[in-house]
Order: sequence, then C-alpha cells, then structure tokens
Amino acid sequence: MNTHALRRTALVAAVASTSALVLAGCSGAGGSASGGDGDVTLTIATFNDFGYTDALLQEYMDAHPNVKIVHNKAATSNEARENYFQKLGKTGLADIEAIEVDWLPEVMEYADLLAPVPDDLKSRWLDYKVEAATSADGKLVGYGTDIGPEGVCYRSDLFAAAGLPTDRAEVAKMLEGDWSTYFAAGDKYVAATGKAFFDSAGGTYQGAINQVEAAYENPDDGSIIATSNPEVEKIYDQVLAASATQSAHLGQWSDDWFAGLSNGAFATMLCPGWMLGVIEGNAPEVTGWDIANVFPGGAGNWGGSYLTVPGNGKNVEAAQELADWLTDPETQVKAFENAGTFPSQTDALKADALTGSVNAYFNDAPVGEMLSERAQAVKVSPYKGQFYFQINDAMQKALTRVEDGTQSADESWKQWATEVDALS
Repeated sequence: MNTHALRRTALVAAVASTSALVLAGCSGAGGSASGGDGDVTLTIATFNDFGYTDALLQEYMDAHPNVKIVHNKAATSNEARENYFQKLGKTGLADIEAIEVDWLPEVMEYADLLAPVPDDLKSRWLDYKVEAATSADGKLVGYGTDIGPEGVCYRSDLFAAAGLPTDRAEVAKMLEGDWSTYFAAGDKYVAATGKAFFDSAGGTYQGAINQVEAAYENPDDGSIIATSNPEVEKIYDQVLAASATQSAHLGQWSDDWFAGLSNGAFATMLCPGWMLGVIEGNAPEVTGWDIANVFPGGAGNWGGSYLTVPGNGKNVEAAQELADWLTDPETQVKAFENAGTFPSQTDALKADALTGSVNAYFNDAPVGEMLSERAQAVKVSPYKGQFYFQINDAMQKALTRVEDGTQSADESWKQWATEVDALS
C-alpha cells in the first residue's frame, strides 16, 4: 500500500503473545483453530490503513475463539520501516508485520529471517506481486495485500466554482493526455479561483516517477543512475514549475494536509485506490469529492504492500494462518470496501463484489470497475533496487525544501544529488 491508505493513527505499543499455542492448517472465516489447549494472542503491525477494521478482525476471532488479535498501527510508513529493520531477526516485532513494496529490495536481503508463504498459496496473487517478494532460491516471503492503480480525485464543488466540468466522464476527458494537460487544467483553475489545484509537489512527483521504468538504478547492474537520468530531472523541473502557482504546498500526511482534505485547500490529488479511505476518513462531512477514470501520462500504480511473518516469532504457524486469511480473496474485497485497498488476488479481481463496488462517499462512483480499468492500463512496473527507498525519500525531502521556501530548486537538487552520490 503505500504507501499503501494513510489515516493518521497513533502508534500503539506492541502486545506480547500470552500463550504458546500454535494453530495449524486452517484457512477461511469458517474454519476453527486446531491443536493446543490454550489461548493465543496474535499481534499484527501495520501503518496507515490496510482496511483491517475492528469488525473485520472480529470475524476471525469469532471463528477462532481461542485467538485474540491486537492490531498496532504506526502513524506513517517511515516509522514502521524504521522499527521493522531495527528489530528484524532480533526481538520486539509483531507476529505479523506489514511492509511496503518500496522496502522489498532491503527486505529480500533478509529473506532467511522471515517465515515462507506456503507453496500452495503462491498462485493466488498476480504474477508480479509474487515475483517481487520471492528470493533467488524461490522463497516467497510476503503475503500480498493491495496494489495501487491510480485515478484522479477532485472536488466537484470546487470545479463548479471555477467553471470547470464536474461530471466524472467530462473531467476524465479534460484531463486525458500527458502531465502538461493536467497542469494546463491547473492553470485554468488557479486563474479562475486564485486557489491551489493540487496538494503538493511530492505527491504529484510520485505519480510521475512511477511511470519511469528505471528512474534511480540500472536494472542490469544495480548502479545508481538517479542524478544523471534526464527523465528524473525533467519530472523534477516540471512538477516544481507547476508547484509555484498550483500547489497548496501541503506535504502529504502532515496535519495541514489532512485538514486540507476537508477545508478546500486544494481541488485535485492523485488517487491510488487506498487513498479513497484516507479522504473519506479525514473529510467525512465533505460531499464534493469524486474520482475520474483518468491519469496523467496514461496510467500509474502507486504502492502496494505485503504481510510478513518474522521467522523467530512465538506464534509463527498461527500468524501464517491469520496472514493467509487476511489476504484471501473474500477478505481482500472486504478490506477494499473498508479502505479502498485494491486487491492483488486474482480471484478477488473477478469477484462481483469488487467489480460492482460503488462508493457512496465519492458521489456513487463505480470505483471497482474504474480501478480495475486503471489497473489494466498500467504498462510500467518500475525497477526498484537496493537504494530506491533512500533515493526517493531524499527526493521527497528535496521537493519539500523548495515548497517551504528553504531552498531554490537548483539548490535543493544539488543537495539531493550529493546525498545520492554518498550512497554509492
């Protein structure tokens, strides 16, 4: 998920397992725990919003009366990542730990520290979802959760005030084209209202860079090419040029950004499926949000996550069973309904409950059908090597420095280039 949906939630302290009971072999909501004569507490650590509501987890506990699930959420993926790599192979991790797709190059270096996904489950996911989390010796270490096909979310009420189309089909027609088309629409909005068109340079940059097959590292030898890649510099320059007049300069996941979802600080934002839950959860009283079946440059996928089971946990088999259930087709569809996390399960993608899904909050948008089309339109799966996360994180900070006025675009690029060069 990037980033999987990012509803801001306080980080809860991990709760230790209270029993040595191990569950075996059961899958699905209708199953029951087998073996053992005691109770087990399973901890699951996620970040942002995976769609794992209390009600959803209660379904599993109702079917497994001797299981108690404690769900701990970090406020951001960065917090979760730091905790994960500090403790992996040691002590202190939850029985199930969520990871973001951008961490995978680092995670795979420690694949031997994670319990494998059973072979009979490998066929349930899209091929690229499995391949990305499979080690050189064929060990799958991640239970795929979501993928992030993107549309464009927009405030129809703010569009109306600017004299722009409000019907989602007409908005899609207006935005169809490359990034210059999107920014041209932004110029019209700003001219009519004097207000910001999109939320931040960082979020907009992310949508564009995800369309580059090899942005930061060479797939052939893993060497860093970020600072010499003309595509990266072009996107950086184009986004910041638009940002000067069109951005609200609200860094994603900041308090002001969350407030901006409801107070009209910006009119559009790039929307992977998991973002729908973020918007609704933080702007529940707003009636103007909608989503268009379009994306600048054609298509894009932002984020996607996995569940992993640390191999030295106290309840490995029980945790594998829960991870299995949380990523089965039926549960993935329920998670999508809860938070917009779009399934990576092949059977889930065919489910009527998904393709027929309508989101009342987004003006009854047929989000299941739309995001399915957005997913099928994706042509590029970006290469993400060992240093992808660090390079992209440094880039996000570089964009922020420009937006908050700390540095000029040239100064910030030079600092970013220095930081990237230090990685090699």
